[in-house]
Amino acid sequence: MGAGKSSVGRRLAARLGFGFVDADAEIEKAAGASIPEIFTAHGEAAFRDGERKVIARLLEKPGIVLATGGGAFMNAETRTRIREKGVSIWLKADLDVLVKRCARRTHRPLLNNGDIRGTLAGLMEQRYPVYAEADYTVISADGPHDSVVDQILAVLPAAYNGLAANQQS
Repeated sequence: MGAGKSSVGRRLAARLGFGFVDADAEIEKAAGASIPEIFTAHGEAAFRDGERKVIARLLEKPGIVLATGGGAFMNAETRTRIREKGVSIWLKADLDVLVKRCARRTHRPLLNNGDIRGTLAGLMEQRYPVYAEADYTVISADGPHDSVVDQILAVLPAAYNGLAANQQS
């Protein structure tokens, strides 16, 4: 949460000439409810099950940049599908950057406990070893998201960079 997945994803998709899909928005559309509402009514386990199904469907779409929620990559089945269907990029941010970005928003159910820093630190400890399995890691620092997109384009396989070059000519 707060690494810039949606903002960076939109910019990356534009540079590649791909469509952009935010998995959280698609989950909300499929459920007819917001993520906080899903968490409240059905719990995190039900949300994660729906998230897994929606992401599996989205991964069948060609030519997209897909931003997944912070917990999606923790699911082994989802990680496997992402490996089979695409390229994964971990937008790695340090705790201070995440706290600064997440403190501005109140729509994140896992952070609505009054201890944003402590919760994020715990999530980082749990999730970062799994996130490290991503194909590429790019640092999402407290700066312009376009510089993160430049870093991604520098590490993406040549096939994707070729698409971006064709879109700009």
